[in-house]
Amino acid sequence: MTANLRGILLLTLSMAAFAVEDAMIKLASGGLPAGQILLMIGVGGAPVFALWGKALGQPVFSRDVLDGPLWLRNLFEVIGTLGFVTALTLIPLSTASAILQAAPIGVTAGAALFFGETVGWRRWTAVLVGFAGVIVILRPGLDGFDVNALWAVLGVVGLSARDLATRRMRASLPTMVVATWGFVAVAALGAVMLAVSGDAVVPDRRSLWYVAGALSVGIGAYWCIIEATRAGEMSAIQPFRYSRLVFALILAVLVFGERPDIQTLIGAALIIGSGLYTFARERTLSRRNATR
Repeated sequence: MTANLRGILLLTLSMAAFAVEDAMIKLASGGLPAGQILLMIGVGGAPVFALWGKALGQPVFSRDVLDGPLWLRNLFEVIGTLGFVTALTLIPLSTASAILQAAPIGVTAGAALFFGETVGWRRWTAVLVGFAGVIVILRPGLDGFDVNALWAVLGVVGLSARDLATRRMRASLPTMVVATWGFVAVAALGAVMLAVSGDAVVPDRRSLWYVAGALSVGIGAYWCIIEATRAGEMSAIQPFRYSRLVFALILAVLVFGERPDIQTLIGAALIIGSGLYTFARERTLSRRNATR
């Protein structure tokens, strides 16, 4: 098995696991408020990644964690998580997942606008087509418009900004340290949401299993995505991030009985198509620059 094929398989597996995690969070929201779910996941995940980091010789507490971009990343992690998890509780899984696929396109646009990276007219066109796909899904001004879908848009904005902030972090910051503080930020978000709403409940057994499942699957997905990025070339494996939507649609139909309408499917196709073109274009430019 080649390194790229291994990376593709691992990344696809991680996307399937993330889709399952999303479905379990949505199931858990039937018995628990969103803030409590986030608090439980954050409190459960932070120690796991802290111990994982310690085993790898990556201490959670060091001078490196004072890095400004790390805390900017955590801020955007909070914003993105707030948006996407709230969307999962309020709108169909298929709709939320389709909108989420615009995040890589948002990263491309943000890199050009804020970091001065060169993005030619072809990739800008792809970005605009991707955002048009989001508009098709949202259908503002039409009878099918659901204002709650804007939570998913907030999730895209936050997660795109998070990835941009990640690019500005010190290279010396270990992955497990970043993950640990990310989960701490999620736990803090959940605690604040509960303090504001005051709707904490004693979880029943089913809800506990859903949250535990979401946490376990999410940790496995995180491991897979780390191994994938280490195994294969980024330009080769990144397009397979969009497989998450395929798995999400399958779960939406089988678990929640959803039937995505034609606007959602068209919008998702526009988003994925533009994203795939953007990745292909970036790979072409990288190869061209490497031969100069």
